Amino acid sequence: MKEQKSLDTLRHSAAHVMAAAVLELFPGTKVAIGPSIEEGFYYDFYRPEPFTPEDLIKIEEKMKEIIKENHSFVCSSMPKEDAVKDFNAKGEKYKAEIASEIEDDNVNIYKSGDFTDLCKGPHVSSTGEVQNFKLLSLAGAYWRGDSSREMLQRIYGTAFFTKEELDDYLKKLEEIQKRDHRKLGKDLDLFSIHDSVGGGLVLWHPKGAILRDVIENYWKQFHLNNGYELLLTPHIASEELFDISGHLQTYSENMYASMDIEGKPFRAKPMNCPMHLMVYKRKLHSYRDLPIRYAELGTVYRYEKSGVLHGLLRVRGFTQDDGHVIVSPEQLEEEMLTIFNMAVNMLKTFGFSDYKIYLATRPEKKYVGEIADWDNAQKSIENALKKTGYEYEVDEGGGAFYGPKIDIKIKDAIGRLWQCSTIQFDFNLPERFDISYIESSGKKARPYMIHRALMGSLERFIGVLLEQYSGALPLWLSPVQVVVANINDEQSEYCKELLAKLKSLGIRTVFDDRNEKIGHKIRENAMQKVPYIAVVGNKEKEAGAVAVRARGNKDLGAIKIDDFINLIKEKNVPGVNEL
Repeated sequence: MKEQKSLDTLRHSAAHVMAAAVLELFPGTKVAIGPSIEEGFYYDFYRPEPFTPEDLIKIEEKMKEIIKENHSFVCSSMPKEDAVKDFNAKGEKYKAEIASEIEDDNVNIYKSGDFTDLCKGPHVSSTGEVQNFKLLSLAGAYWRGDSSREMLQRIYGTAFFTKEELDDYLKKLEEIQKRDHRKLGKDLDLFSIHDSVGGGLVLWHPKGAILRDVIENYWKQFHLNNGYELLLTPHIASEELFDISGHLQTYSENMYASMDIEGKPFRAKPMNCPMHLMVYKRKLHSYRDLPIRYAELGTVYRYEKSGVLHGLLRVRGFTQDDGHVIVSPEQLEEEMLTIFNMAVNMLKTFGFSDYKIYLATRPEKKYVGEIADWDNAQKSIENALKKTGYEYEVDEGGGAFYGPKIDIKIKDAIGRLWQCSTIQFDFNLPERFDISYIESSGKKARPYMIHRALMGSLERFIGVLLEQYSGALPLWLSPVQVVVANINDEQSEYCKELLAKLKSLGIRTVFDDRNEKIGHKIRENAMQKVPYIAVVGNKEKEAGAVAVRARGNKDLGAIKIDDFINLIKEKNVPGVNEL
């Protein structure tokens, strides 16, 4: 933490140097805020003309001059009222607004060279210490994150203590850009998002739809094998349902406006759980029925501001890998362990085996239920986690207001962490829906409820998968597994017979019979990251074989058809993630 605080200090200082450079190069620009962030820093500016990538180069050069001049960062204090007047006099209305909202009578002012900023600090001793930095990108950002306020221009950058650290980070950024699922989605023709349809609403193309179908079929069979019953619920419901669940009271800002149907208000559903509980309530249950496990690939709709939408990773309509388990209090620990093992097994199947695991506990202030019940639930979850053998961290106060939870973050091929699996205990909904079961004594009792998502949202998980594999998905997930490519028309009938045979075996195959040279066909299909290209010339036709090229420019040579089919069958298995 000391190292991170020190790095934050360096990066925050770099933000000041950048702001000083911008004001020197572009007089009249207004400054807003410039914090350090997880992997760098940014500063927001108001300027009528947009910054350009060429401007970033100029700003970097000016920053180097300021760094070379080695100005000291000097902190002073001044009365808040004087600071507000001073910033208003300079036309720095954003700084004046921030200063006016500070509760203390005095505010901190930092000066470095000719640049003066309202700032809590801390900073490094002088600009000369900001040696290893890079400006990265431009973006728009509403002032205070409020879409009703003016749009500012945000410049992102990063800084490190050593050149080696900076170079390593920039190489990582290059790798991230190569793996960007939005680019891969376009290049591989998997999905698209159009303003005319609506931001955050995904159109799945034929190959993308096949990829989804493969994942969904695996998911359904996996859940059936693990004792779940599948549900299917509507995309909209009466407001009455969301009033009972409490979503109208606590989640309305994330819900879309109501629609009138025959005088009754309806909403697009933001959650599946209220409908699952209505299924549970359809009849009386005894202790012998529990645990009851429901699962659904349920599409939900949540309002997200346009500024945070990001490909498949942040959308407005998405399909949750959703499940709800109703248990007796005595079953909680065992069921938590069962769900955790399910999550890990599923993630491993998709090629993720490195995790960061968290137990999120009761919030300090806002929560429902009795503390004794929270303690009992947290103890059961902790006991379950200990039995897994995995290391975990306690996220004190990180639980939802309605219960503690387990979060599992996966580490991808380049070391990034992604939040996927969540196993969430709930004190709230069983009470709101008044669900019950009959104990062995014959008395009515309140069961416990567990929400769980193993992949998270299907859209986001596919985005993560594309970036994990750089689009080169394992054979079992690839929308097109084999491309049959003929050299000329003489092999067309043979190729059509082979195509039919492979398809009859459930192997996803395409016949590339374009009137192009074979080298061109091979290159284009290799760019589509097809696992196997089966080339057919007269020689292969006569031998009842194919010349196989595996992804990664691997020439496997001529292989008899039956041997090729056996090779595919061996690799075409969930969890086999290498060709």
